[in-house]
Amino acid sequence: MSHSASRTAPQQVDVAIIGGGLVGASLGVALTPAIQGQGLRVAVVEAASLPADLETPWQPSFDARASAISRGTANHFAGLGVWNAMAERGAPIRRIHVSEQGRLGATRLRAEEFGDDALGYVMPNAWMGRVLHRQLAELPLDWHCPARVEAIDATDAGHRLTLSTGECLEAGLTVLADGGRSGLKERLGIESRESPYEQVAVIASVEVDRDHRGTAYERFSSAGPIALLPMDGQRMELVWTFTAGAEEEALALSDADFLARLQRSFGDRAGRFRRLGKRHAYPLSLVTASESIRPGLAVMGNAAHALHPVAGQGFNLALRGVMDLVAAIEAGRVRGDAPGAMATLNDFEARRRGDRDNVIRFSDGLVRLFGRDHPVLSHARAAGLIGLNLVGPLRRTLGRRAMGLER
Repeated sequence: MSHSASRTAPQQVDVAIIGGGLVGASLGVALTPAIQGQGLRVAVVEAASLPADLETPWQPSFDARASAISRGTANHFAGLGVWNAMAERGAPIRRIHVSEQGRLGATRLRAEEFGDDALGYVMPNAWMGRVLHRQLAELPLDWHCPARVEAIDATDAGHRLTLSTGECLEAGLTVLADGGRSGLKERLGIESRESPYEQVAVIASVEVDRDHRGTAYERFSSAGPIALLPMDGQRMELVWTFTAGAEEEALALSDADFLARLQRSFGDRAGRFRRLGKRHAYPLSLVTASESIRPGLAVMGNAAHALHPVAGQGFNLALRGVMDLVAAIEAGRVRGDAPGAMATLNDFEARRRGDRDNVIRFSDGLVRLFGRDHPVLSHARAAGLIGLNLVGPLRRTLGRRAMGLER
């Protein structure tokens, strides 16, 4: 990883990755064989300064944010050579328990049903970033950080990127992996379709008074869906979804009163909640970009689609997109096509379309099904959860989808 000095002439690169977060860094690592073996020229542009302590002993905080990593995602990371390091801080998900408050129905998934020791893992985001950035540091790519893209202009050969550092890149393929925060999509005329859920997610770390045994919970309550993900020790990641506006009362509660309310809504199946970390609130919407490809351009990660966290599929879907783009680039190079050629990008879109659309429909449908309070729907949901738990093939199909092993 080289930190570029100021240049007077534009730097020519095959791929420019805008955003060095989890998605952009994963793409950089996934391109390793092409960078090292084929001389692919790659640049990464990241607006935030990278931490300077990538080699210092890891000191996780109680409030560290985390992501649910499917078994399929872990397999991809293993193929990239980074999983052993990541797994040092990952907490395995050995069981998944799905239920609805006030109903008898429940669905239970166990890793042993699938011949595995874990359905997935819960991974601190900062640790994943550290492992990926360590790997990037070993590659001969150009890292522009901190730097922002001040202007992006289409050219016959791709795009010209003018950076806040005064540098200029001319890229055959530009990948927007910046989460959509930079406004680059809008400057390119790519609209985002947004469907607000009128919900807000409150996220925090909680501690329970007994071993969670690697169990992840999804509880649909009258106050909104509650997800609990197992982390190290007796800590769990809480994602509690409220109707927009209702979260304000919960955020105003003392820690003790918040935990008491959580206990009433969730019950005792995970034990007693006894410690609460800092609470964060995020409004929820289904956001999809109107275009995911153009000549010399690909849109990825949250810049392409932002999902409800209820199904925990956002990052897993994004990483499968990373792998599909790399596969399309490799196939294109065999044909003699450049990474930014439309043949390459059409191949990428064909690989992504079914998986992306299925995950969006599933997560959106789950939110809308369990978000409606209707007696008939409530009974149907309960019957469905009971039936799913009793019918082995259906339960196993759901499990393989949750593990990221089926699209």
